[in-house]
Amino acid sequence: MAMISGRLVRNFYSHLRSRSIYLKLLNASTASRAEPLHVSESCARRLKEIARDGRALRVLVEGGGCSGFQYKFQLVEDIHDDDIVLEKDGAKVVIDETSLDYVRGSTIEYHEELIRSAFRIVNNPQAEQGCSCGASFAIKL
Repeated sequence: MAMISGRLVRNFYSHLRSRSIYLKLLNASTASRAEPLHVSESCARRLKEIARDGRALRVLVEGGGCSGFQYKFQLVEDIHDDDIVLEKDGAKVVIDETSLDYVRGSTIEYHEELIRSAFRIVNNPQAEQGCSCGASFAIKL
């Protein structure tokens, strides 16, 4: 009986924690609806170079990575009806509403170094910490 009770208690606290995270994200997203996702000059410039055929940069946030959530970038041709489309200087960035809630107020930039060049999310107000490569993050609780 004690094992079942312990499991129930852990499941209960796990559920409360998941609900708490969801409510915090919901509150953060509704409080910051006025803050869009910003597309930097470097991002727009690079997108115009590589997406000449009308493709857009899709930004996704998925579970995983070293810190809990990870950013994903894809060049896509299809834009869904429920996607949010951001345009800057003729370059298009698309993101779904759920992913936008995790990065609202952030900036997408294209960063070049000697050993790596990539799109990345910077100044994410929802992120508490991230990995050193910038591909994953943990949300603020």
